[in-house]
Amino acid sequence: MNVKHRNNVTILGEGGQTVLFAHGFGCDQSMWRLVAPHFVDHAKVALFDHVGAGASDVGAYDQDKYAGLEGYATDVIEICETQGLRDVVFVGHSVSAMIGVLAAGRRPDLFSRLVLIGASPRFANDGDYFGGFDEADLEDLLELLAKNQMDWSGAIAPAVVADDAFQDEWRASVCRIDPDVAKDFARATFLSDHRADCGKVVTPTLLIERSEDTLAPPQVGAFVHAAIPGSRRVVLEAAGHSPHLTAPGAVVEAMRAFLDDARASRH
Repeated sequence: MNVKHRNNVTILGEGGQTVLFAHGFGCDQSMWRLVAPHFVDHAKVALFDHVGAGASDVGAYDQDKYAGLEGYATDVIEICETQGLRDVVFVGHSVSAMIGVLAAGRRPDLFSRLVLIGASPRFANDGDYFGGFDEADLEDLLELLAKNQMDWSGAIAPAVVADDAFQDEWRASVCRIDPDVAKDFARATFLSDHRADCGKVVTPTLLIERSEDTLAPPQVGAFVHAAIPGSRRVVLEAAGHSPHLTAPGAVVEAMRAFLDDARASRH
């Protein structure tokens, strides 16, 4: 398997350190266009599409492999290995935040930093844990997606991207995904529980979130911050789940401060 072709890997710039961007559900690597270019002058920037998204090789989709997020984490590790990426700063949005947690947990030697945007280890409420959704509500959402991808994208778009200017783009991106792939990835995303994996992270981590986020509310951010030892938490005062689209300057500023501190600590 040609991993670069499978995941439509794009590498820009040069440098010993790599910043690897991983998109969220319904998206592809183009969603990083307002953030990634800011790092090209000082690092190698790598972008990719999860199998089934964007210009990835949908023929590589394996339902058993991708039934859970572990299969996607395996792909991230393979991208790093086959493309010779080391000292990787992994930047993951939404579901890819947990994919990064899993990949770094398995291969901490590959990753120097994690930047997790809108991270949620579990979307369903569970006892004292508030994930934002009752399990029945999640099942209803998944049922709607299975019936009509367009209607589902319309229903959830305002939560994903609060800014109207980007909602049509996100909906179009969702509707380009093969329906069977979208259905499987959604179940892996919304029904997974990776709370325990957060506590296993040893990689220095930055959490970026919004103060009003239906998909990853502040209680979830507080849980992840407490669960990942030594993590740094930045809360942007705005609504929505995609600050890399609607507040890219603030995301770049938070990332640069985090990476600058890391460089300073090495000297």
